[in-house]
Amino acid sequence: QAQLAESGGGLVQAGGSLRLSCTASGRIYSSKLIGWFRQAPGKEREFVARIRWSTGVTYYADSVKGRFTISKDSPYTVYLQMNNLKPEDTATYYCASTIQASTLPAEYTSWGQGTQVTVSS
Repeated sequence: QAQLAESGGGLVQAGGSLRLSCTASGRIYSSKLIGWFRQAPGKEREFVARIRWSTGVTYYADSVKGRFTISKDSPYTVYLQMNNLKPEDTATYYCASTIQASTLPAEYTSWGQGTQVTVSS
């Protein structure tokens, strides 16, 4: 399995921007897509966006479409650019890898440790 590590979280005011990074190492070939998820206290883990390594094809949750952009770079780094942040975007953000296009956390096999994003109003 791939090993994943997130970075870039922090505290930002509403309307601000942050860029999260997810760096993959190890058995990269065992994953075909990287997804970003988030989890707020007391809530279930929620799909945010995903990207396919080979083609760069992306998919977004409706709640972030038009505000967040997922992209990839060599070697094996995936970014989540978050603009126009809202207090409801406050959560721990995780990147994860999978071999099939999915929005379900259970379909993702390797996870990073998470990075905290806090948006103040």
